[in-house]
Amino acid sequence: MTKIGVMICGHGSRSQSAVDEFATLAQQLPAFLPGDWLTDYGYLEFANPVLRDGLDRLRDAGCDRILAVPGMLFAAMHAKNDIPTVLNTYAARHGIDVSYGRELGVDPKMIAAAAARIEEAEASANAAHGPVPREDTCLVVIGRGASDPDANANVSKVARMLWEGMGFGWCEVGYSGVTFPLVEPCLTHVARLGYRRVIVFPYFLFSGILIDRIYGFTDRVAAAHPGITFVKAAYLGDHPKVLETFAERITEQVGEVPPPNCAMCKYRTQVLGFEAELGAVQESHHHHVEGQGAAAPGSNVADCALCDTFCTGECRLEAEPGHTHDHDHHHSHDHADHHHHHHGHGHDHHHHDHHHHHHHAPYPHAKHPHGPESARKAKV
Repeated sequence: MTKIGVMICGHGSRSQSAVDEFATLAQQLPAFLPGDWLTDYGYLEFANPVLRDGLDRLRDAGCDRILAVPGMLFAAMHAKNDIPTVLNTYAARHGIDVSYGRELGVDPKMIAAAAARIEEAEASANAAHGPVPREDTCLVVIGRGASDPDANANVSKVARMLWEGMGFGWCEVGYSGVTFPLVEPCLTHVARLGYRRVIVFPYFLFSGILIDRIYGFTDRVAAAHPGITFVKAAYLGDHPKVLETFAERITEQVGEVPPPNCAMCKYRTQVLGFEAELGAVQESHHHHVEGQGAAAPGSNVADCALCDTFCTGECRLEAEPGHTHDHDHHHSHDHADHHHHHHGHGHDHHHHDHHHHHHHAPYPHAKHPHGPESARKAKV
């Protein structure tokens, strides 16, 4: 009889609080799943346990089928490339069935969880400062920000559904990194719109350096505009609707699984501005930081010569452009077409040995004045 194991694949963080929160969520999931399924978790980079550790524990416990899911809101490079590469390699090496489910994505349950966090912040602000009508309030949804326009666009879709569903006077979208607008230029723009209250909602699963950055820039802009009430909403965390969505992404793998929506995937079709990444190799770029732990360099603002009270991301601007490293390895890929792991993520490949130079494709708008460069300009 098949013994099923569940693998929750997290990104990992240099922030211990983020690592702890992910572990707590993973430990809550069994209550939403069949009682005879075993559940484990691991991280792609920085934190321990790494992905293969969780997979090893499930295999050692006798699981011969593993249902893996990305612990991520949207599908960008980590969910499309890095995690599937680790899973494919592990499945081939150990002869075990590993399937890969969908990201959380744009889902009514996730929208409900987001609305609940916004309503909590709104209620606290009303109690502290008096009620403000929603038509006099601007909602600002802050996403992670990625080099994948499809993932970035999904943040805008979530924001629109929250705006239209809750009836705020206006809504803007910003990002914590990579793309534009970043938090400070976004909020500076919002401050000019004339709204009495601004609710800043990080559409994130967990805490960490980026949440600190979002709240830090919010405080900075609020200090410059004392006539506006800036309200910092909590991130999604382990809201019950988030757990329900995770459980659905796991259990749907044993039935008729909806295929991932790859219509706007920059690896499968020519997306405006990202044409050079069509058919890019499916591979993981993160083994060089795998399992470094949350105490890795760059974890603490106190150790940074560029930041004071929170991480602004300016250190990224000081690094060399592009992320490269060289190594020898056995590498599998198909240059002709880009596929993903299982149910539309299957990866057909040929094998050869070569010396390979990993290079993240440069984000075409890295120098946008409202993107990462705004961190440099914001420094006093």
